[in-house]
Amino acid sequence: VSTQSTGFLSKTERTEMTKSVLVLGAGLVARPLVHYLSEKGFKVVVASRTLLTVEALINGAVNASPQQADIETEEGLKKVEQLTTEVDLVISMLPYIFHVKAAQFALKYKKHFLTTSYVSDAMRALDQEAKEKGLVFINECGVDPGTDHMSAMRVIDAARAQGGKIVSFTSYCGGLPAPEDNNNPLGYKLSWSPRGVLLASRNSALFLKDGQDVTIPGEVLFDNYQIFEIEGLGKFEGYPNRNSKTYIDVYGIKETKTIVRGTFRNVGWCRSIKKLVDLGYLDITERKFEGETYAKLLGDMLTVKPSDNSIPSLKAAVSQQLSIPADDKLISTFEWLGLFSDEQIPQKVTTRLDALCHLMTSRMKYDAGERDMLLMQHTFLVDYADRRETITSTLIDYGIKNGDSSMSRTVSLPVAIAARLVLEGKFTTAGIIVPTVPALYNDILNELASMGIIFVEKLVKTEHL
Repeated sequence: VSTQSTGFLSKTERTEMTKSVLVLGAGLVARPLVHYLSEKGFKVVVASRTLLTVEALINGAVNASPQQADIETEEGLKKVEQLTTEVDLVISMLPYIFHVKAAQFALKYKKHFLTTSYVSDAMRALDQEAKEKGLVFINECGVDPGTDHMSAMRVIDAARAQGGKIVSFTSYCGGLPAPEDNNNPLGYKLSWSPRGVLLASRNSALFLKDGQDVTIPGEVLFDNYQIFEIEGLGKFEGYPNRNSKTYIDVYGIKETKTIVRGTFRNVGWCRSIKKLVDLGYLDITERKFEGETYAKLLGDMLTVKPSDNSIPSLKAAVSQQLSIPADDKLISTFEWLGLFSDEQIPQKVTTRLDALCHLMTSRMKYDAGERDMLLMQHTFLVDYADRRETITSTLIDYGIKNGDSSMSRTVSLPVAIAARLVLEGKFTTAGIIVPTVPALYNDILNELASMGIIFVEKLVKTEHL
């Protein structure tokens, strides 16, 4: 008798109902994860330092309960340890520096552990013990990292199965405002502090291009972007990220001559940030700004000193120092951002970078009803015995108006699906795992597609050799 006709749950379904998950962290991307697991019948315990935040997050979720626990305190750490003993699986959505501590508790009490963050050396050190205890420790199971691995490996494995060799792989991803809400001069909006985004722009990039290593120093990173045309959306800037070469081993493509991973931004972003860097706004030296205005801060940073404290004089000095015309769009962008203003720098701000972050946070946030967009595109060159194929895999996903953002869904739903697969016994490989294996990526990508999060694969070109 089917369970649908009787309305009763099967024994297997009842067992799954009793399975429980501890979600650590109630940040902006956690909501879809909690509600997915709740809807699948799992008991979900959500712990974070602010109880009100957790209560808001789980509102409407039937099997979810809130707990207050601040992992940065001794008391909170004990609470997290105690909660770990009471569940079957732990998902850490905390800042990455806390993952290992949470993972150590999971090991101690023989619980599976999942996170969306990169595998750190300290996390990798737990691999052997996790294997010995038969525990699944899935990392890098968000969007970037996460579905970037999954969608890339789906194409790579399919090409290999037909005797193909990957000779070039490029991959770019960006979280951006949806086109209709892209309405500020920087072409970017924030759901949280831009500090991390800005600091990342100081990192050097290393990639492989036509068999040669290429290094781009951080100070000239934003002079080294390319323009990409995305079908149906238009032009975007793409610049390289950190060390792309590590992914040769991750994806098992030792034969490739080119590998570049990077970030998408709207056109104009790279030049704007490069000029902010040139002015000195990414400086993280501690200093006091007691009572200072943003105009005073800018004037003090300029080596070309303005003739007086007026806005026209400041603008003239900036255009001279940056060697740009007085009517350059950058000047109006900087004015919109508040760099020439008499607004006082907040007392809590102690670096030039944080002074800039304060302005960006106040002027670049999403307004009610606005949507974000997640854009990712891989491009592969695949050589076969008789031909070379150019293949793209593209994700264009939008946030839900007045609902979950694209960023929150694309980050947290993959790890939620992975957790379900583990709890249902459908994925059992023990140890530190990233989702580059078909047993994980096929189920996750297929379920995401059923939710409208779809990677579209396209054969762009075939050249006969």
